[in-house]
Amino acid sequence: MIQEWLRIASTKPIVMRGLKYGLVVGSILIIINHGNAITGGTVDSTRVIQMMLTLLVPYCVSTASSVGAILDHRNSKPEA
Repeated sequence: MIQEWLRIASTKPIVMRGLKYGLVVGSILIIINHGNAITGGTVDSTRVIQMMLTLLVPYCVSTASSVGAILDHRNSKPEA
């Protein structure tokens, strides 16, 4: 099961969708959560790591949702 999940998650359409959501949603979250530090010039290495994780979260959510939807769709098909 995990091998199938990882196989689907690593396909180009799923990766590209995740990257798009990660960049758009992650950028918005970075502005909301770290905007003051960015505009105030107080971004340190810890804050940069937090920003990278902020980009990673929507990527993971998008990927998990996409793979889950594909697997659910496959499992809901009536057997011939």
